[in-house]
Amino acid sequence: MSGRARLTLCAAAATLLASCALLPLVDPATWIFQAVFLVAVQTGVGALTRRVPLARPLTVAAQALVTLMLLTLIFARQEAVAGIVPGPEAFQHFATLLQAGSEDVGRYSIPAPLSDGIRLMVVGGVLVIGLAVDALAVTYRSAAPAGLPLLALYSVAAGLSGGGAAWLWFLLAAAGYLMLLLAEGRDRLSQWGRVFGGASRAPGPDGAVAPVRTGRRIGAVALGVALVVPLALPALDGGLLDGTGRGVGNGSGGGGTISAVNPLVSLRDSLNVDEDRTVLTYRTNTAETQDLYLRIVSLDEFDGTAWKPAQRHIEDVPKSFPAPIGLADQVKRATIRTRIAAADWYAQDWLPMPYPASKVDIDGSWRYEPVGRTLVGDHGQNTRGVQYEVTSLMVQPTAEQLANAPEPSPAMRRQFTKVPESLPALVADTARRVTKGSANHYEQAVKLQDYFAVSGNFRYDTEVQAGSGSAAIANFLKDKEGFCVHFSFAMASMARTLGIPARVAVGFTPGSPQANGSMSVGLRDAHAWPELYFEGVGWTRFEPTPSRGTVPAYTQTDTPGNDAPVVPKPSSSASAAPSTAPSASESCSPQLRKLAACPSESSAAAVGSQDDDWPWLNTLGLALAGLLILGVPLLPMLWRMRTRAVRLGGHGRTEADVAAYTLGAWLEVTDTAWDYGIAPEESQTPRKAAERIVRIGELDPEASAAVHRLAAAVEQVLYAPHPRPVAGLANDARRVAEALSASASRPVRLRALLAPRSAVRVIWAASTAWTTLGARVSARKETLLHRPSSQTP
Repeated sequence: MSGRARLTLCAAAATLLASCALLPLVDPATWIFQAVFLVAVQTGVGALTRRVPLARPLTVAAQALVTLMLLTLIFARQEAVAGIVPGPEAFQHFATLLQAGSEDVGRYSIPAPLSDGIRLMVVGGVLVIGLAVDALAVTYRSAAPAGLPLLALYSVAAGLSGGGAAWLWFLLAAAGYLMLLLAEGRDRLSQWGRVFGGASRAPGPDGAVAPVRTGRRIGAVALGVALVVPLALPALDGGLLDGTGRGVGNGSGGGGTISAVNPLVSLRDSLNVDEDRTVLTYRTNTAETQDLYLRIVSLDEFDGTAWKPAQRHIEDVPKSFPAPIGLADQVKRATIRTRIAAADWYAQDWLPMPYPASKVDIDGSWRYEPVGRTLVGDHGQNTRGVQYEVTSLMVQPTAEQLANAPEPSPAMRRQFTKVPESLPALVADTARRVTKGSANHYEQAVKLQDYFAVSGNFRYDTEVQAGSGSAAIANFLKDKEGFCVHFSFAMASMARTLGIPARVAVGFTPGSPQANGSMSVGLRDAHAWPELYFEGVGWTRFEPTPSRGTVPAYTQTDTPGNDAPVVPKPSSSASAAPSTAPSASESCSPQLRKLAACPSESSAAAVGSQDDDWPWLNTLGLALAGLLILGVPLLPMLWRMRTRAVRLGGHGRTEADVAAYTLGAWLEVTDTAWDYGIAPEESQTPRKAAERIVRIGELDPEASAAVHRLAAAVEQVLYAPHPRPVAGLANDARRVAEALSASASRPVRLRALLAPRSAVRVIWAASTAWTTLGARVSARKETLLHRPSSQTP
């Protein structure tokens, strides 16, 4: 392997080793496979362009162009020309994804979900660092400054993640950089020839000379010092190798904001199992368990790509919660107590509770978010094996109270009726059509619920193919197939377009009764439902998903002006037998699994995540097809550039080397003239050919003298008994090429560059090789057929 090839591989390896520090930041870490593939393609393009060779800036530009096209293929193929060429729409889509990714980075705790925005930021960042490292270390042959982008990549990851494995990521990043320095040093050392280090010093078993072995030892010692010395020094919080806390608040006080806001990010892997495992068991002092939904958190922010929990202020858990917002004294309610036990494998940051809770008795480090009335674990606290008691209210409004609810406050409307401009008009149009003739918001809400559950002919199906972004809601309304995520997200969005404050709640349906009087909540009880706000009642649950959960009683009572049909109320759980519905692993396609919207997973994941989960074979095939489409037309130009570099490059000092070099320089001149329309005539002598090139090409005196010097050198090689080397032949050939280009028109110059006529020599060479191969095969057959027998008569 050549020194440059070794340096190229080491640059790519150093980038990938440093990028391993990003692995703890995102879950799942499957993005690393995409990064490896894309870095490999980026590195291969750099190696090919350097072999041509191209100018250094052109090499970097070619790598950047191919990298951009591959990112377009993976993240914005629907907005690109032919799926790979980025245009204005593709760049706008990139900007949208980056904005969503930056919001997710600030919103989620470590590890964050692998949304499209975060995936673009991580993979794109690795590619940018890889391009910088390859350009500095290989293209510009300066490996030491390449450590700066590697350090930037590692520092960002180390500053965010921390943890007990930080030393491993540092070790990998440092090893990659040292390997890159060693490869460059070895390459530079080899250019000096043999290193004299004394008669008794021989190369090692691997061919490494003494300075190389010394470099390895220095690198190993430096790496050891970097790892060991900090352990003996006084530690500072947040140090490079120091693990950091994972709290959601600022310190131990009562302030701070929530950063771990996705309710089932920590559950995504745990819930993705084949069997319907038990998540929670509980006992309650009410027999009306059909409405006892265990709510985890609410998603109250819709940015056009996904419903997400807003970033909220959190505080210490109060002894008793304040009265629910919007709940008037006239509304009937009952106080219930529920004793809940979480499974010892169930690790969830948010605490499932009946809504609205008024008091929680629980041990551990928990914080209170007052707007959503939820509890979130602090500094690593989760629900694994916890037992707690919740005192909550069972609010029982009447249809009349909901129908007569006054308009919500301006602040409530401003915060919870906001919809993005990117929301398709079909959503609002459908909402107005379905609720036409309604006298108030309550009638509109009931009609929306009945439209999804009964009259709209929607079908509950976990195998539905979802779209991307806000278009997913429009696709759902057209296809009329989906599951709880789609139903709840669509109803909440449509309610907001009607001016009804709405959000989406995530949690569990009541579960199944057990023989001992308790209730069991399994993975398949995970659910999402819309909550609509009515002044005087507060946040009110609706159930648009058919065959899931229970329809609230206050939506089934006929009121004046309400012509919606009465919906039969299914039981909360028919029996304790396992559900006959297919499990998430059996019925959830890879696209839906990526949406994190399977019944056994959290419905809090964004329905707007793009269904980019194409098979890798298709992605690889499209990438290769794109490279071929762009590369094939450029092959003649690349062949000429490579041939010119070989002909005019360095050569040996023997007579044979001098002769080959001289003939190569002359052939380059005749081929260049051919590219500009002066076809060669093999019957002419070099002197006559030079005169013809000067005449037809209208060369200036300096270029004419260069052509004649080349012709004289060729005649000396052909006819002199001992040809002498002539200096400056390569410069003469380049001077002739510049003169031919200067005297030609722009179309002629473009053709000479992009479609050189002399490239036909490739076809001639292939034809000659094919003829030679056929002759050899025929001769071999003839020999085998006429071989005399070894047997004697």
